[in-house]
Amino acid sequence: MLETINPTTGQALPPKFPSLSLEQAHATIDKVASGFAEWKVKSFAKRTAVLKAVAASLRDNQNELANLMALEMGKPIKEGLAEVEKSAWCADYYAEHGADFLAPESLESDASHSYVQYPPLGTVLGILPWNAPVWLALRFLAPALMAGNTCVLKADPNVPATANKLVECFYQAGVPENAVANLAVPNSVASKMIDHPKVKAVSFTGSSKAGQFIASQAAAGLKPAVLELGGSDPCILMADADLEKALDIITLSRMINAGQSCIAVKRLFVEKSIYNKVCEALRERFSKLKCGDPRDENNNLGPLAREDLRDQLHRQVSQSIDAGARCLTGGDLPSRSGFFYPPTLLVDVKPGMTVFEEETFGPVLSVTPIETIDQALELANDTEYGLGASIWTSNQATIDRAIETLESGQIAVNGIVKSDPRLPSGGIGKSGYGRELGPQGIREFVNVQQIWIA
Repeated sequence: MLETINPTTGQALPPKFPSLSLEQAHATIDKVASGFAEWKVKSFAKRTAVLKAVAASLRDNQNELANLMALEMGKPIKEGLAEVEKSAWCADYYAEHGADFLAPESLESDASHSYVQYPPLGTVLGILPWNAPVWLALRFLAPALMAGNTCVLKADPNVPATANKLVECFYQAGVPENAVANLAVPNSVASKMIDHPKVKAVSFTGSSKAGQFIASQAAAGLKPAVLELGGSDPCILMADADLEKALDIITLSRMINAGQSCIAVKRLFVEKSIYNKVCEALRERFSKLKCGDPRDENNNLGPLAREDLRDQLHRQVSQSIDAGARCLTGGDLPSRSGFFYPPTLLVDVKPGMTVFEEETFGPVLSVTPIETIDQALELANDTEYGLGASIWTSNQATIDRAIETLESGQIAVNGIVKSDPRLPSGGIGKSGYGRELGPQGIREFVNVQQIWIA
């Protein structure tokens, strides 16, 4: 059985979901693989119609999906509603543009006609986390299905009801049950699914440690994989930036989903002339945020998804304070029920401190003073991760220097690092490889097939 704990109360949620056995999971994959022959020959026009219907179904079930996320992983209702709408947009986007992204491309050669086409690979396995269970599923499912693949979805055991409802939305929209299916299995069984001979590719979103295991297993089977892993995203704040706007967006980036986001700002580097002012302004903003029941729209933050995640975060904060970081607000374990952690601002953070070296997956921001842009860029790149990075400045030369130097999959200038269906998303280093979204994302799970005609 898959037992889910409500992170707001710390109590088990009814009902308990039956977990598939290894044999049942294999049978589910076999069923979806058997549907590939039928799904792949559907025209782009027919797949477009189905994905459009998926988007409509998601919008029709928006409130229920948002409530399930609030119960199972603590996402505030208003954020859950926005996540479902963004997911519907993703389905619409690939419905409208997928055919163009996969159109055959003519290439010059010694043939009378030579070109590249992009047929699907087969059945793709998506192994997904709990922190954005609808959005992270759609950014895998929408392009893979539009390309003609069939998909098996292995959602995190923390969110079984959300995953079940999501797949129901697909079926309500007319997606055949042998084109998409949910594997309700624990993580120990999920790893065995990669070796199934009818799984042709793997999409994984999760921790860097788990990603290394997934990558090695997929590579052993010579199966392509896309890995979106952890991040320790730097943000550089220069004195000539629009400070009010920057501080509002930095706060939003760090606190959305209670800080449980790979692409959130985690390490902030602030020019020394404005350092004290910025630290105080952030302290004021963090102190005003309200933590509580995610179903209450007056609250800004819900709980962390699991007790062990909260305890891990508190260890990182405590070790950093012991090493000399100053805590301006937060930093303590609440006595209330549930897995809450307060918005926490650590300043005077230096390389070597835990919150500088490790990914902090919660509402904790580290702040470090810098003298020059070159020092900031050096510190920003001083990480094993490489998912997102951002800079705030009005100086074009500084912007150009940052874009040339920052080592990450995404760079935002005077804005928030975010995922957008229209733009590729992914990282380098311990943040993974491959890309999701945009025209690049739909080409990850296709055969780049050369055609040569005499």
